[in-house]
Amino acid sequence: DGIILGADTRATEGPIVADKNCEKIHYMAPNIYCCGAGTAVDTEAVTGHVSAALVLGGVGITGPHLHNIYPHGSTDTLPYATMGSSSLAAMAMFESNYKEGLSVS
Repeated sequence: DGIILGADTRATEGPIVADKNCEKIHYMAPNIYCCGAGTAVDTEAVTGHVSAALVLGGVGITGPHLHNIYPHGSTDTLPYATMGSSSLAAMAMFESNYKEGLSVS
């Protein structure tokens, strides 16, 4: 079992691309990674005050887990998730191609 995380590499400020090569998938532990949408600096400093939306995914003893964490504190647990400036395009891909029971191979 596992999860697949993906992210673009653009850091945007409204319609302006501030950085074309921004890391958005962050290692947290051997089985936990975090994807950020919002303020890139806040995402990199997840131990401080976070004002970014996060996609948190990992594999634990009960299997794979994928969660959205919103800046105001609410969460969602979903089979797939998108956030950020490209979220609508990514959601269209998931909605047309995601099927329960997909494998990595």
